[in-house]
Amino acid sequence: MEIPTYEDVERAHERIRPHVHETPVLTSQTFNRMTGAELFFKCENFQKAGVFKARGASNAVFSLTDEQAKRGVATHSSGNHGLSLSYAAGRRGIPCQVVMPRTAPEAKKEAVRGYGGSITECEPSTSSREEVFARVVAETGAEFVHPYNDPRVIAGQGTCSRELLSQTGGLDAVIAPIGGGGMVSGTCLTLSSIAPDVEIFAAEPKQADDAWRSFKAGHIIADDAPETVADGLKVPLKDLTWHFVKNHVTDILLAEEQEIIDAMYLIWQRMKIVVEPSSAVTLATILKNRDRFAGKRVGVILTGGNVDLKKLPWM
Repeated sequence: MEIPTYEDVERAHERIRPHVHETPVLTSQTFNRMTGAELFFKCENFQKAGVFKARGASNAVFSLTDEQAKRGVATHSSGNHGLSLSYAAGRRGIPCQVVMPRTAPEAKKEAVRGYGGSITECEPSTSSREEVFARVVAETGAEFVHPYNDPRVIAGQGTCSRELLSQTGGLDAVIAPIGGGGMVSGTCLTLSSIAPDVEIFAAEPKQADDAWRSFKAGHIIADDAPETVADGLKVPLKDLTWHFVKNHVTDILLAEEQEIIDAMYLIWQRMKIVVEPSSAVTLATILKNRDRFAGKRVGVILTGGNVDLKKLPWM
């Protein structure tokens, strides 16, 4: 298992700079009052491709040798990594194959195709996803870029908290959503290296709480096909992301489905920005655990804004 270092984050920062945005940090007096904390929202919903995953995908694609790049890249994804990898592959002018659950949001499928990616559909379970994907790679010979269990991807995601620290001038805690753990791992990698006193929290849907159960048990527990409105957080931890979670995460906090939807609605209403349910899990858990965050300066990573506007969860 190759574990990325902070030097890899710094190299990723330089490599992806022409291809991604340094996203803004927004604040909200309303949410500060509601939580008793000072919240700094890192708005990756304004990122290229609408999601933080453009960072890791761009780092992976632009790390490839010309020989590797010729064969293109491939991945499996419920949406955001697939569309981000399609975006990055398009920037390099190489093919991208994406295996997606047939139940993935249409808006995310359209985005994959819009960036030039090719979709092969699978059933909405981890086992089906991996089986179909193995077939696609055998047929195409493409370079596999795992959505999160890949050192190149984790180093790319680590650039987000690197920016956040410099933009805020220091924090007491950072909270990010957790599914497979790519963003949380990148956050751990950066903060443990340059700001080791900052607490790292992960936010997870109660209906897809395998990371929370893994954290409590001390080993990976994987669910095959959990159901949650936070469609970007359905996948399990893998060995590389588990390494960062078990060694650096302070705690994993859970939110119920209605709490996630309510938090998403509040962000839309009060901050006037579009975030997807997976992003709103962070605010939902802060509102639920005010005592953990009261009086602290907290970085809140809003991971993406790729929403099917015809199927908003409160409609």
